[in-house]
Amino acid sequence: MKKTLHVFLLILILSGLAIAQSPADEAYIKAMTAQNDCEKVRLLKEFIDKYAGKGSQYEGYAYAYLCLLQCPTKSLQESISYGEKALSTGGIDTDTRTSLLVVMANGFITLGQNLDKARNYGKQLIDLANSEKAKEGADPKKWNSVAAAGYYIIGSAAEKAKDTTAAVEAYFQAYALSKDPKLLASVRKMGKAFADAGNLAEAEKVYRSIYNQTKDPNDAILLGQTLNKAGKTDEAVTALKEAYAKKRTGEVAFSIAVILANKAKTNPSLVNEAVRYSLEAAFLPNPNSQQAMKMAESLFFTMNPELKYNETVLALQNKAKELEELTKIFNERFGGKSEEELSERDKKRMKEMQAEIDAMQAEIEKLKKQQQEAIDKFNRLVEETKRRLGK
Repeated sequence: MKKTLHVFLLILILSGLAIAQSPADEAYIKAMTAQNDCEKVRLLKEFIDKYAGKGSQYEGYAYAYLCLLQCPTKSLQESISYGEKALSTGGIDTDTRTSLLVVMANGFITLGQNLDKARNYGKQLIDLANSEKAKEGADPKKWNSVAAAGYYIIGSAAEKAKDTTAAVEAYFQAYALSKDPKLLASVRKMGKAFADAGNLAEAEKVYRSIYNQTKDPNDAILLGQTLNKAGKTDEAVTALKEAYAKKRTGEVAFSIAVILANKAKTNPSLVNEAVRYSLEAAFLPNPNSQQAMKMAESLFFTMNPELKYNETVLALQNKAKELEELTKIFNERFGGKSEEELSERDKKRMKEMQAEIDAMQAEIEKLKKQQQEAIDKFNRLVEETKRRLGK
């Protein structure tokens, strides 16, 4: 805007101020050449009070700059009022009109008032941009930016009116024209605001729209986290897996593992997949790496329906206790006695008990072997994970 003003003043100078000016023209030029914006505003108000409606060629511009110039003594509502008078008075160039539409629309949005007017000004910007872009010698980039500003205004007004779908759609139309990453940041900010407020349905709408547009793994993570909080765990896992395929991080692997581990409580077929993601989370940079390894061990040894590790450990404990009791009885009955001191009946019973002890020890060794096989299987999974991750 400053550039436009400077160009305008330069044209005035070059056109020759020596040419006779009317009192109205001189008053306007005096106002526009003042030292600071607040002084310009004061003098422009004096110009309007004295010359409004008297055919001055600068009346439209006087209203326009009373809208556009920044000064603490002038309220936002006052600026908007001057802008509307500038548009109705006419006689202003396209660039100034563009600036007025932007400032007034944003003013209404800031005030939270007349949002329909704000949207209408956004539409006017889009129409103006399309019209100017179609002219011979026009700068498409410039007018695409103006149209993008129009869509952004429409989106901002819709957001203020809590129309999430319309807001996101308009923001993306603005982004398609300008490719300005700040626009996507605005949409993500919307999603975060909804999520922080616990409005997960609206946050999901926003994050899903962003991810559909960008296919960025970071946006997939935001969507997945929101879906998980909303209890949509199947959809959450799908989104997080898509993110993980593009951005392999420990945090994402851990998020997937936690969801799968919870689902495995009612669906044991998911245990092995949960173990895999837990192990990957354990070996990728991740503040939860130790927790991830503990979760992998717990899932593998306590929830694996094929392994039956808990049953093996319990059986081993019971057999060891039985062996201890049987050995104690054997020692109490036969310990320290020579064969000559034993009756034939005692000798027979001693052999029977020894056979029971030997059989029990064989069962214990078998259970220990099963236990070690499970441990070895887990260790192989650990090594496979390291190789897969290049560790």
